Amino acid sequence: MSRSNKKKRRFLPVLIILLLTGGFLLYKVFGPATASFTQTRYLYIRTGATYDDVKRSLKDSSLVADITSFDMLAKRAGLPQHVHAGKYKITPGMSNYNLIKMLGRGTQTPVKLVINKLRTKQDLIHLISANLEANADSINMLLHDSAFLAAYNLDTNTAMCAIMPDTYEFYWNTSARKAFKKIAASYTNYWNEQRKQLAQNKNLTPQKAIIIASIVDEETNKNDEKPNIASVYMNRLKTGMRLQADPTVKFAVGDFTIRRITGAHLQTNSPYNTYMYGGLPPGPICTPSKASIEAVLNAPDTKYIYFCAKEDFSGYHNFASNLADHLKNARLYQEALNAKGIH
Repeated sequence: MSRSNKKKRRFLPVLIILLLTGGFLLYKVFGPATASFTQTRYLYIRTGATYDDVKRSLKDSSLVADITSFDMLAKRAGLPQHVHAGKYKITPGMSNYNLIKMLGRGTQTPVKLVINKLRTKQDLIHLISANLEANADSINMLLHDSAFLAAYNLDTNTAMCAIMPDTYEFYWNTSARKAFKKIAASYTNYWNEQRKQLAQNKNLTPQKAIIIASIVDEETNKNDEKPNIASVYMNRLKTGMRLQADPTVKFAVGDFTIRRITGAHLQTNSPYNTYMYGGLPPGPICTPSKASIEAVLNAPDTKYIYFCAKEDFSGYHNFASNLADHLKNARLYQEALNAKGIH
């Protein structure tokens, strides 16, 4: 056997070892690194978290199959010096390379926060804290921060006026202050000069318009009759009559499941009880839809002072401009309630 052949034979095992080692390393870098799960999962890195915290989360939640190889590659890539808080999507079969690159660049998955009807500050606090890193205490403090709210012409009673129903997109680690500012930006944009003028034409501020709209929103889901309901409440305000709005009593009692307001409910001593106190309540009783706000801004000039749910339970109302007609309508509805055994 020639000397060159002998050298080739001696080198072959070394080459095989090098190829296997290289293949193994390539597999560790670019092959699937995530544990054996079949659906997308998420890694949450809290603000101020260290690399050790990230590594511990990956291990404890079994998101990576081999934490040792992840750690080795992450350190070579400089991840310990580039930890970014946020919510990260971990997909089945994701490689160490892609996982480390995503974490190192802070490529978060946005969170869609859908705001529909909220009735209380606590509802908002729960919604935000359940979907973002901001905790309940920080949100609560913000909603009671008079100086912060004053920048939006709001106070601790009217703070919820700034919460417009819509879908908002955030990064998970958005602070309470930044989250409120982004939501409030929709409120500020909505109240352009044209809408402010419509409100002023009816002797209303944007906040008062929203308070009335919140009552209208609780009175009906029928957008086509919201303007008439709005006109009733504005007519009552003009004449100095108490609003006597049942939804405000539910808000005062704190029970939104009440179907029939009784004398006991009307005795609730609260500025939100518009049977007991005149004028508008101090703040909105829900986050009204834009349709309800528009109904207030464009309410027709009517003589309606009263309205009562129709006895056919269609969700619509009978309107009246005098007490006698209203009492007839109310009697029909009460009889319908009694017939169905609703108390």
